[in-house]
Amino acid sequence: MRAGRLWAIFWSVAGAVSVRVKIMGIVLGLVLLLGLGVTLQVRLSMNAMLGDELAKRGISLTRDLAARSADLILTNNTFVLYELLRDTLENNPDVRYAFILDASGNVLLHTFGTGLPVGLAESNAVGPKERYHLEVLDTEEGLIRDIAVPILDGRAGTARVGMSDRRLQGMLAATTRQLLIATALVSLMGVVAAYLLTLVLTRPIQELVEVTKAVVRGDWGRQSSVWARDEIGHLSLAFNAMTQHLALFNQQILQSNKELAALNEELQRKEELRRQLLSKVINAQEEERKRIARELHDETSQSIASLMVGLKIIEGATRLDEVKDKTAELRSTASRVLEGVHDLALELRPSVLDDLGLVEALKRYVKEYSRKHGIEIDFHSSGLEGVALPPEMETSLYRIIQEALTNVARHAQAATASVLLEQREDAMVAIIEDDGKGFNVKRVMGSRSKERKLGLFGMQERASLIGGKLTIESQPGLGTTVFVEVPLDGIGGGVDG
Repeated sequence: MRAGRLWAIFWSVAGAVSVRVKIMGIVLGLVLLLGLGVTLQVRLSMNAMLGDELAKRGISLTRDLAARSADLILTNNTFVLYELLRDTLENNPDVRYAFILDASGNVLLHTFGTGLPVGLAESNAVGPKERYHLEVLDTEEGLIRDIAVPILDGRAGTARVGMSDRRLQGMLAATTRQLLIATALVSLMGVVAAYLLTLVLTRPIQELVEVTKAVVRGDWGRQSSVWARDEIGHLSLAFNAMTQHLALFNQQILQSNKELAALNEELQRKEELRRQLLSKVINAQEEERKRIARELHDETSQSIASLMVGLKIIEGATRLDEVKDKTAELRSTASRVLEGVHDLALELRPSVLDDLGLVEALKRYVKEYSRKHGIEIDFHSSGLEGVALPPEMETSLYRIIQEALTNVARHAQAATASVLLEQREDAMVAIIEDDGKGFNVKRVMGSRSKERKLGLFGMQERASLIGGKLTIESQPGLGTTVFVEVPLDGIGGGVDG
């Protein structure tokens, strides 16, 4: 459990370090490990090699000293023997001391100024059959390699030389310092190389991070630079392709949102117009009922009251000529009442539309409209012989043409107009055209003017309900043309204002 926690702590710390520091740390660690390992190995190897060399040189010097001192011992020439010891000490920097023992083990001569150290003479002894004996002594001055060589097989004594490793240690220390300095220089160069390497490696990654943050902020136009065709370069290419697809997808979403917003606004506008149209229809119905009530009350009721009064007068009349005169007057009053009721019925729904069809009803309506408003109107029909239209289509086309001509009389200030009704292939087409003052269709349809816009919208709604399409073309000063196209199969294409 504790090891797991330590491992988690290590990775939490290591994971917070940047990639650049990690790479530089790895390179520096490898260089230091390699340098220190090489330094330690070289030091151990040199220590063993120089130690062996020092021992071999000590044995050679001791043997030479033993050979040269044999005659001097036998002739008891102590002066020359001492000079030989001094020369051996002075000419060999690694020799710490030299002395001669006689056959009994007593010291004859030595190079110590204050006397031979206690126990040194007994510290190294040569066996009977040994040509030399090496003993490593641990002294206050360091390690001493003490070599003992018998003189004349020990009969004349023993030659002893002590080889110090001080110079050897100095050489090892100098070599170690040089290796450490070299390791430091190589480490510095490794750090510089690692920095350059991490700069090359991490700069594309850092740029990818910055581009990713920009994309998160909504900057879909940012692209990552492709520094090389390696794995990071392929990653940058893949990332750029991904951002391009995301940008395209985002544009499609924005466009869809705009279209949905526009559609929602259009639906709200049409719903508002539909509500206004419904309100206008209800108000028109109420107004029409009021008008019919007034017509019936003011004219029809009074005329019938006049008939009742006249009949009462006839009932009390005593002369035949008076009855005849009053009867003629009552017949004229009844004719006016009948004509008024007939006109009122035609305004509510022309019976000729049910009896003779759409063409004949339009002919009579156009003729009556031209007489009533003083506008010259041409009516033409084509391809409708023997064609039976559905009642709802006849009613809608009749009301659309009626509303279009009503707009001509109210707003166009036209002198002439024309109505064309014809069958084109599989569609019924109606064209209402005038030479009036015209108007800006977009401005009027987008304005807040309810009366005219509701009339136009009502025409569009009627065309849409029977699957048709209504188009209005107009420019100020150039008149107005209303196109109505209704498929004969009842499947239409909507409204185009």
